[in-house]
Amino acid sequence: MNTKQAVSTLKLNWKSGLTVSLVAIPLSISLAVASHTSPVVGILTAIWAGLVAALAGGSNYNVVGPTGALSGILASYAILHGSETLATVAVLSGLIIFFAYLFRLHKYLVFVPGSAIHGFTLGVAFIIGLGQLNFALGLTGLTAHEKFVDNLIESAGHFAAFSPVSLVLFLVSLALLLFFKKFYPRLPGAIVLAPIGIGLGLVFQNKSGVALQTLGSLYPHMAAAFFLPVKPYLSQSAIIAAFAVALVAILETMISAKIADGMTGTRHSRRKEMRGLALANIISGIMGGMPATAALARTSLNVKTGATSKVSAALSSLAVAVIALFFLKYFKFMPLAVIAAILVFVAIQMVEAEHFMRMFKYDRRNFYLSLVTAFITVFEDPIVGILFGVGVASLLLMEKLSRGQFDLAINDSRKRMVDRISGDRMQKIVQGSDTIVYSIKGLLCYINSESHVSRFRLHLNGSKNIILRMRSVYYIDMDGVEALDEIVRILKDARKNVYITGVNSMISGMLLESREFQQIKTEGRVYKKSSEVLKVLGFAL
Repeated sequence: MNTKQAVSTLKLNWKSGLTVSLVAIPLSISLAVASHTSPVVGILTAIWAGLVAALAGGSNYNVVGPTGALSGILASYAILHGSETLATVAVLSGLIIFFAYLFRLHKYLVFVPGSAIHGFTLGVAFIIGLGQLNFALGLTGLTAHEKFVDNLIESAGHFAAFSPVSLVLFLVSLALLLFFKKFYPRLPGAIVLAPIGIGLGLVFQNKSGVALQTLGSLYPHMAAAFFLPVKPYLSQSAIIAAFAVALVAILETMISAKIADGMTGTRHSRRKEMRGLALANIISGIMGGMPATAALARTSLNVKTGATSKVSAALSSLAVAVIALFFLKYFKFMPLAVIAAILVFVAIQMVEAEHFMRMFKYDRRNFYLSLVTAFITVFEDPIVGILFGVGVASLLLMEKLSRGQFDLAINDSRKRMVDRISGDRMQKIVQGSDTIVYSIKGLLCYINSESHVSRFRLHLNGSKNIILRMRSVYYIDMDGVEALDEIVRILKDARKNVYITGVNSMISGMLLESREFQQIKTEGRVYKKSSEVLKVLGFAL
């Protein structure tokens, strides 16, 4: 890129970069607090993770920083092990993501089901939203517990001591954010609310009779810094947390980049984006920050405000650094009730109502799995929740595959088709069927081979002619070959005529290992098309 092009790119992207930075600062501070760490850590993460990801990543639009998706995991971990350990988790998660980048493991993301991610996200949204009760009600001095539900019960037990001023400020602030979302979606409410909140904090800081808790109440020595000393903390729990963070970070980043591509008609490099995310987390941790991932809301804002390249995200991180240097000290006057409103608004945005409505209508099993995942995330632990969701969803998928997909056409002795069955469950076969065409769909392997064999042993050995159609089989292993041999033996023992059709190039090599296939081929009963067999059998086609 020459100087003229560089200047042109800067002109096109400085406004979007500045706009995103103005949103990123209050969000980074709020999400750091939600993660039970210092606001400075959130700012450091926005600066370093955002800058490194922009420079080394593969998306022109992704904005990386602290996010709500990670805050549930980080808060649970920080309560147990201390906020100073989050930097180590960031480095470890970055190394795990870099390992995934080196070995191209991102292609296996297809095995992580959306139902588990939606359920986990819903659970985290509840944790973030309900976790703001103390700030919203102005409750102070409460005992912190390991479990989120215990903290919720603790807050409920002190409800009578709430501050009317804090509650009103929280409600008004949340209403303001919702108002801007509905009527002025191009102007993020956080940009407006943050200075208003700081102003209110300054006005009421010395007012007698007004109990208004601010960020300074929790972090009295809050000051701009671009590096915090890190004390390494390596343990089994840190490694487990890092794996959970890495999984969520990769998924959130890829989803965000894909949505940004849809908004702009572009295409990002998944591999480069993995590299950028890995380096972003490593550098963030080294500099004293916490784990980061792409933030969908900030990425969408980046696109909507005119970004054309990754220069915008880089400028956003630099702008966060400059603004924090001069103005972070004023954020200590931000009322905690305003922080609570911002975080509750973030939680509301995380609830994907449309996805849940669609699942409820078309996929009840995954809908209920999502709810159970959310329940475990809230009542047990976010890490346990996502691992449960992914594990159970994978088992349900395996169970579905194990039933074996097929298509069955049934013809009577007068050469008429009398029934057709598709799916993975056997129904009652019409009595007196003369010829059937059994099409195996997709896989024929160790997962589902027994299901296909059982159908012929129990249901499909009564017809005179059986055509095994293989055209839709794209993968077969030795278990599948043995299953095919067993099916043919079952039918031969029952004195049936067996034909095999549609053997494609993807499975023909493996079928050389099948003795029964070779025997049928020698007998001249292997055809390219099922229609050829039906014609030989006297069907009018």
